[in-house]
Amino acid sequence: QVQLVESGGGLVQAGGSLRLSCAASGLTFSRYALGWFRQAPGKDRDFVAVISWSGMNTYYADSVKGRFTISRDNAQKTVYLQMNSLKPEDTAVYYCAAVSVTNYNGSYSASRQYDYWGQGTQVTVSS
Repeated sequence: QVQLVESGGGLVQAGGSLRLSCAASGLTFSRYALGWFRQAPGKDRDFVAVISWSGMNTYYADSVKGRFTISRDNAQKTVYLQMNSLKPEDTAVYYCAAVSVTNYNGSYSASRQYDYWGQGTQVTVSS
C-alpha cells in the first residue's frame, strides 16, 4: 500500500520560512517523480513544484520561483519543499504527489498526471 505523508506545515509570519517534508512508503521511490501542489479555500488545486526521479530536473510555478526549492533524498524516500520569503497568498493546504516513470507524460503541472497523493499539510502565512 502506497502512502505519502506530509509534515512541516504551520503558522508563520510573512517573510518567514517553512520546510515541508513528504515521506513515501510502499513504492520504488527512485522510479517516481514527486510534485507539490497547494489548494487554498474555494480555489482549485494548483501546481507548485516537481522534481524528477533522478533529482536532476526541477520545475516551479512562476508564483514561487526563486522562493521555494524542491529536493529529494532517495535513500530516505522523502521529498522536501523549502519555502522562503513566504507571503499571505501562499496560505493553503500543501499536498505531495507521485507519478511513476512509466505513467509520466510530461504534464507535470496537471494534477491528473499523478498516481498517488498525500493527505495534505496546512500552511498559514500571516501578514
